[in-house]
Amino acid sequence: MKLRVYYDDTDTGGVVYHANYLKFCERARSEIFFSQGKSPAVNGGHFVVKHLEADFIKPAKLGDLLEVTGKMLELKNASLTLEQTIWKEGEKLFAMTSVLAFVKEGRPTRIDEETKAFFTELF
Repeated sequence: MKLRVYYDDTDTGGVVYHANYLKFCERARSEIFFSQGKSPAVNGGHFVVKHLEADFIKPAKLGDLLEVTGKMLELKNASLTLEQTIWKEGEKLFAMTSVLAFVKEGRPTRIDEETKAFFTELF
């Protein structure tokens, strides 16, 4: 997914505020569903971040055009692990690995086969 850095994404120095990299990755994960005509709320459940590790490599700045890419590293019964990277003109700026748990009514739940197939096809 491509996105532009706007003024409200940055601090007073025009550099992307650190929490916004997480938002960019979240938007990209949601866009995976929207681009396929689906909702991130799947079969009465949804994914929540259980754990993440982030590496801030280089800053993005006001006006930059960024690309967020993703790769599934692991798919388990009730969670999946994604690696997401933010790029600017082929240069890596940010990398994040996150474990997403599938929950219904606030409790971890088995990911249904249709949703597993959806992720397997897209990653």
